[in-house]
Amino acid sequence: MAPPPFPRFNVLGVEVSALGFEETRDLIVGTKGQLRRGYICLGTAHGLTEARTDSDLRRIFNGAWLTTPDGMPLVWLGPPGTERVYGPDLMLAVCDAGRAVRLRHYFFGGVPGVAGELQRQLTVRFPGLEVVGTFTPPFRELNPTEIDQLKREVSQSRPDVIWVGLGTPKQERFMARFASQLDAGVLIGVGAAFDFHSGRVPQAPRWIQRSGFEWLFRLATEPRRLGPRYLRTNPMFALRVVAQRLGLKKYPTSEGG
Repeated sequence: MAPPPFPRFNVLGVEVSALGFEETRDLIVGTKGQLRRGYICLGTAHGLTEARTDSDLRRIFNGAWLTTPDGMPLVWLGPPGTERVYGPDLMLAVCDAGRAVRLRHYFFGGVPGVAGELQRQLTVRFPGLEVVGTFTPPFRELNPTEIDQLKREVSQSRPDVIWVGLGTPKQERFMARFASQLDAGVLIGVGAAFDFHSGRVPQAPRWIQRSGFEWLFRLATEPRRLGPRYLRTNPMFALRVVAQRLGLKKYPTSEGG
């Protein structure tokens, strides 16, 4: 499905959606009862840096229904009034607001036990929340039997939203591949939101989130896993953005540039 004509701005060749937080929430809640509206990516410095050297991943971001400014650097790079659409907050807001229309949710991802604990935590937090299924995938590509199982479960439960917590770029590749095959409304890749809201990993205080240094907090909590990522992608992202802003380098959103 082609991306809708929402306003977007170019960051390293990825078209980031310049929509407000509440507007994004309402668009998702508005998918109630609809099928195969596409998928939503959360734009971060890490994801856009990876997409810069991976044309397939860049096509996935640009083919999304929305690619939100999840990280503060993307908010700062957007036009005036750009708001952060942060995955963990978006999940909570959609779960809350969706109760009014009985939005149906499905959790795909996480290590064993996390999706179930996420369901437990959120249904306690939001009484009346409708969670119609969970699926914890193995740490490899799904085999044909597992794909058939997932399709069958989704077809039977008909979720309006499938929350995907696999981390970037795995979750983006999964959504792009299966969004047109699953009988669901929209797929949303929220990465660490599964760990945060299940209580598995601590979340940065709000003031750190707003400062743009959430990555430093996460690095301190998971240094072995996140150290190589942040030490490689953050400086690369900053250098490329400076070059783009100064007009020293062009990053077209179409392929071939």
